[in-house]
Amino acid sequence: MKKSVCLIIFFVVAALLLMTACSGGGPAPTKGPVSVGSIKDTEGGLLAQMIIAMLSNNGFDTIDKSQFGPTSVVRAAIISGELDIYPEYTGNGAFFFDEADSPVWKNGQQGYDRVKELDKSKNNIVWLTPARANNTWAIAVPKALAASEHLVTLDDFAAYVKRGGKVKLIGSEEFVTSAAALPSFEQAYGFTLKQDQLVTVSSGGTAQTEKAASEGTDGVNAAMAYGTDGGLSAFGLVVLEDPRGVQPVYWPTPIIRGAVYDKYPEIGTILAPVFESLDLEMLQTLNGKIDIEGLSPVDVANNYLTQKNFLK
Repeated sequence: MKKSVCLIIFFVVAALLLMTACSGGGPAPTKGPVSVGSIKDTEGGLLAQMIIAMLSNNGFDTIDKSQFGPTSVVRAAIISGELDIYPEYTGNGAFFFDEADSPVWKNGQQGYDRVKELDKSKNNIVWLTPARANNTWAIAVPKALAASEHLVTLDDFAAYVKRGGKVKLIGSEEFVTSAAALPSFEQAYGFTLKQDQLVTVSSGGTAQTEKAASEGTDGVNAAMAYGTDGGLSAFGLVVLEDPRGVQPVYWPTPIIRGAVYDKYPEIGTILAPVFESLDLEMLQTLNGKIDIEGLSPVDVANNYLTQKNFLK
């Protein structure tokens, strides 16, 4: 009898040890799965990995769908339910809801409040706590060109284009075609770049565009950039000022399907301190670790979260 009891205890312990080994020694996920996506660029991938790490660390089973595609594709995926959560930008609300002419989007808090209200009522999508770092679209040029042609603002750039200055700009397909990006700059500042003055790439990452402008690849001397880019200084580029306030304020914010949030409202509490900790300088630094130092978004995200004691 004692031998049988001992055998039973042995097999139970062995089974528990096997389960622990298979799960990597951590707690087995008890919630989810939650599919986490992002737009296809450096910062999107970084923020998605932060979301994945935080949810996984808090007992969620996650599905990594980062670098999912351009904004239009990712947006359609969360509305359809293919994605559950991803980092979006407040300023995009101006175009999601056809309010590009409203001044509300030029103010960070007002834009956040407006898109939060509209997305919840129309799509049952919940906007969580934002990072108050303006990752707005911009145009950057080499410092040497800026100095020789006295290019400080986009008004200066427009005058340079109109007097026949040599310009070849590289940007993502979204930047070149979206009404929110290059077309809005062209309309506001009164210049037009011809097809042979544009180089369009599929990726939304700015490391490629900024490197091309820095090195003059195929004659490129202007590039799509973001306000939180970490590579601008390293590549010797300057961002042209936008005195007419063409661009909305773009605060990165995790957004989540209402059905998922209703089931797991703690997700908002889990992610809030992480996004609150991300200011403009910090995002530039973290993005630079990926774009310039060549580290993976997973490693950069996990290192940051560990250093800040967000991971248990």
